[in-house]
Amino acid sequence: MSTIAAGVRHRPQERKDLWWLEPTVIVVVLGTFVLYSIYAGLANANYFFEPYLSPLYSPCLTANCVHPTLPLIGSYWNLSPAILIVAFPLAFRVTCYYYRRSYYRAFFWSPPACAVPDVRKGYAGETRFPFLIQNLHRYALIFATTLLIFLWWDVLLAFNFGGHFGIGLGSVLMLANVILLSGYSASCHSLRYLVGGYLDSFHGKSLRFRLWSWANALNARHARWAWASLIVVGLTDLYIRLLSMGVLTDPRWVPGT
Repeated sequence: MSTIAAGVRHRPQERKDLWWLEPTVIVVVLGTFVLYSIYAGLANANYFFEPYLSPLYSPCLTANCVHPTLPLIGSYWNLSPAILIVAFPLAFRVTCYYYRRSYYRAFFWSPPACAVPDVRKGYAGETRFPFLIQNLHRYALIFATTLLIFLWWDVLLAFNFGGHFGIGLGSVLMLANVILLSGYSASCHSLRYLVGGYLDSFHGKSLRFRLWSWANALNARHARWAWASLIVVGLTDLYIRLLSMGVLTDPRWVPGT
């Protein structure tokens, strides 16, 4: 068995399928999202188009924010308000078990695919810096879940047009975004563990068993929640940005007049 495995390990050219396609797509999608997020987060402009607030800027914690959600910091803050909160969802994504598998394979080629050699000569796992920070995932989950409260509030405001109920394309997009982000958090491996995965027995703990079962069902599609929420959060910010720049016009199905 070891001889066969060694042979496969040293002859990756025998794989005739498109094994490189998945890591290539991951590099393109994740790379594009990271670059766009850096630009959008540092731009400090075009993140609000009434009544839509970009999810990358929520909650807005500065007094000089165009649409302050919770002005805890005075007007002396001249940098982008997104800098104050971007670390929390970013930490949640970066330390996510699924994303770790994805970018380890795609960016580090460790390994890029089954039966393809690992580019590294040695394997240290996550026992060295900076990979030790992956252990913060459960704490990042708490902060990322807290941010969802503000995002849901933003969605409620997104249906309020001058004091009247209305529905615009931005309203629907923001609603889809927060649903996907909620699904991504709810399907997290760490959440499944916290609600009951660490128990040896569910005897006498019917509520914990139901919560664990729901988390288990969501976790089976965690990868889909991860990619869908990643793409939609970027599209939501881009849509609001283009509206604010006057490039697009927000269609309204219920005018809100």
